[in-house]
Parts: sequence; C-alpha cells; structure tokens
Amino acid sequence: MGTDNLEARYAGALTFAEMVDGAGTNVALWRALHAHARVPAEILARLAALGGRWRLLVLNEDWCGDSVNTVPLMARLAELAPNVELRLVARDQNLDLMDAHLTNGSRSIPYVIVLDEGYAERGGWGPRPSVLQQWVIAEGLALPKEQRYAKVRQWYARDRGVSTLDELATVLERAAASASPPASPRPARLPPQAPPPSVPDVVAAP
Repeated sequence: MGTDNLEARYAGALTFAEMVDGAGTNVALWRALHAHARVPAEILARLAALGGRWRLLVLNEDWCGDSVNTVPLMARLAELAPNVELRLVARDQNLDLMDAHLTNGSRSIPYVIVLDEGYAERGGWGPRPSVLQQWVIAEGLALPKEQRYAKVRQWYARDRGVSTLDELATVLERAAASASPPASPRPARLPPQAPPPSVPDVVAAP
C-alpha cells in the first residue's frame, strides 16, 4: 500500500482517548486497563535507542478481547516514548487495509502497522503475543468458545503485558534496522609517505 494512502489513513485516525470516548463496548474496561498499564524502563530504553520517529497505526474494534488487553499498553507506551506515536482505525471501516494484513487468512485484530517518518510501512504485529497465538491455534481451538476466551483472559492477566511490549519493541528494532542505510565502507588507510628527499645545498662557484 502506498505511503500517500497510509499517511492519509493515519491523519484521519483516532487517538486512544478519542477511540475510548467513542466506544460502545467495554468502555470501563478500556479505561481501567489503560490506567493500570505499566511500561518497564528497559522497554523505553530500547525505543529511545531506535532513532527517528515511529508511528503505530492500529486496526482495532472496541469489542475485541485481544485489543482491550493489548492496545491500552501500546497507548501507554506511545505516551512515554517521545519517538513513538499511536493512532487507531476501525477494522470494519477499513477492510481494504485489513485485507492487506491478514493472519492466516483471517481478519484478526488488533493489527499494528509500523510506519516510519515518511509513512513507509516497516513492519507489523498482531493479533496477540506469539506464545498465546500458538496456544490459541492449537489447543485453544479444541475448547468451547467461552472456555477458550476465559483462558485467554487468564493468560493476559498473568503476563501483565510483558510479552506484548517486548514483541512490539522487537518489531520496532527490526524496522529501524531495515530503514537504516548500510554503513559506507571505510576508505583504506594509506601507508605513511616517506618525507621527500632533501635537496642538497647549491654551492656557489668560486
């Protein structure tokens, strides 16, 4: 997807506060999880070392359980990291954008599109931490829906956002590495030159 389109989507997207204020579902839960979100100093140090500015464009819906357990952490991260911003768009109003970022053929959310300063796409993350995702698509699918969702909520409560923040920081580090131009090779050091031979004094003829 072109950078012009992504820049326009980002410009028209909502801040976290705007999304929550307009939410029709889970409003109290969105606010509570954001209020309790904590970002370790180690994660902030990793982001400070990235260089440049980074924008997170998140495909989201307020009813999504994975979103409510991860997006408040991302919002807190963007509040604390000076070089990271976050905006949200509704998945169901941006299906073309969603269909360009499917997970195993599914419109799974949240999905974070990582943009650089020029709005070029540099990476992505979603819809949930990798360990939990592997459980969901293996053991989790064998459980009835309500049991599966209950175990997912328990996992998020135990993890306290550590996996989400670590994986997102890793995605940003890889994005920064891919965006950096390759280092120019150092010119070969020339051997020191010998001083020019001294010119003998001219002896005047008698």
